[in-house]
Amino acid sequence: MTRTRLHLYDTTLRDGQQTQGVQFSVAEKCQIAAALDALGVDYIEGGWPGANPTDSDFFAARPRTRATLTAFGMTKRAGRSADNDEVLAAVLNANTPAVCLVGKTHDFHVTTALGITLEENLANITASVAHAVAKGRETLFDAEHFFDGFRSNPDYALQCLHAAHEAGARWIVLCDTNGGTLPAEVGRITAAAVAAGIPGDRLGIHCHDDTGNAVAASLAAVDAGARQIQGTLNGLGERCGNANLTSLIPTLLLKEPYADRFQTGVTPEALAGLTRASRLLDDILNRVPLRSAPYVGASAFAHKAGLHASAILKDPATYEHIDPARVGNERLIPMSNQAGQSNLRARLAAAGIAVEPGDARLSRILETVKTREDQGYAYDGAQASFELLARAELGLLPDFFEVKRYRVTVERRKNKYNEMITLSEAVVVVKIGGEKMLSVSESMDETGSDRGPVNALSKALAKDLGPYQCCIDDMKLVDFKVRITQGGTEAVTRVIIDSEDGAGHRWSTVGVSPNIVDASFEALLDAITWKLVHDGAAPVAGGRG
Repeated sequence: MTRTRLHLYDTTLRDGQQTQGVQFSVAEKCQIAAALDALGVDYIEGGWPGANPTDSDFFAARPRTRATLTAFGMTKRAGRSADNDEVLAAVLNANTPAVCLVGKTHDFHVTTALGITLEENLANITASVAHAVAKGRETLFDAEHFFDGFRSNPDYALQCLHAAHEAGARWIVLCDTNGGTLPAEVGRITAAAVAAGIPGDRLGIHCHDDTGNAVAASLAAVDAGARQIQGTLNGLGERCGNANLTSLIPTLLLKEPYADRFQTGVTPEALAGLTRASRLLDDILNRVPLRSAPYVGASAFAHKAGLHASAILKDPATYEHIDPARVGNERLIPMSNQAGQSNLRARLAAAGIAVEPGDARLSRILETVKTREDQGYAYDGAQASFELLARAELGLLPDFFEVKRYRVTVERRKNKYNEMITLSEAVVVVKIGGEKMLSVSESMDETGSDRGPVNALSKALAKDLGPYQCCIDDMKLVDFKVRITQGGTEAVTRVIIDSEDGAGHRWSTVGVSPNIVDASFEALLDAITWKLVHDGAAPVAGGRG
């Protein structure tokens, strides 16, 4: 059976930049565009040329992409021709193969926000689209507030669509700009647009997530005939965000009826890079990835309950709707003081460690986990530390190095600008194969900002590990969580650190101590040791010496 082509249109570089607290540099926009292109989206909307220097500079230095690079702008203003509207001219002067022009389709917005007549707005749509088409550009028309407009005045909303269609627009995109339309109504109104003469293969959908339904509403529009979906990576966007392509893409490729009915530009091989693309964006934004995110979250395939883990061992399909590897994610069997031998064996198997059922060492590992969690450790969220604990009990943990001592100092003083600043310095001495190595580092980053004592410790520890240095050079600390597990004089600090390497692997480690720095250092040591184990580093002859 021939599958119908669905087109994916990404607006991360424009809509995503409207997210509160998000501001991309030109280099970051190029990096994101490359990731989107590798993923296989059909269109990459680069921004609004002329609206801000960053967007203009991006189009001036735009990367070469397989995807159709698109400039965004608005229809011409009333009282001037399309030839003499400088805002429209800036969009066309970006010289992209495609342009997307937004125009009003809600009569209330036309008369109130624009302050023009309904007829003038129709003339603006027609003239703007025809002008862009005459310039040889593939032209999209974003029908702003279309669903609200259809509820208010369906005849006029549809007239706006027809004006763009008859002027030569390749795509007419129905926008739920306020994000308040529920999926069933999106489907009904999209079907009404098709029935009114707008061909489905010329129709797109653009949903915001203000009710948490943007993905479902986008799918409803596809069911009703739309053949282009607009959205953003990780659901970035103004207010509550836009339709999340990180959820939509795997749903379209892996779930029925979409997998059988439709084809996209995303190949199965590219889909396996989805989790990495999602985390790349979070890394650029310096954000902690949402663990519960569908498909790509660190907890998306986590199985804590013993009953679930037991079934997963027999067949992963018992509690997984897809193989996590298809989206570049991985299965996680958390360990906690509620765990049984099913969880334990499943977690060990995931780490490549085979232990026969009934092995006495399994009981010892479980008892150690329960004892240490009673002391404040939490292995549920620190799988790498659990694995090291299990390897130690099983006699499978290599002896890479020994920390002989460390020292951290924190100084508060005025700088040359008479500003009060803090600065941390760390000294770490390790012993590798009988040789002691001393490293010193401070907490100041490249911008001159103090990143704190834990940062100084991390940099010092990873500064010189001799024969192991090549394994840890691509490591970085991506998240740091602190919790006080008891109160009063018996207070204990738990630190969980998330680390990542250049291959996109991410792991979590835990440290516990009454001293926050000491707890942090324990978690840092585990992070490095886990990396050495998984990179297959060979211990130096003589061990710790």
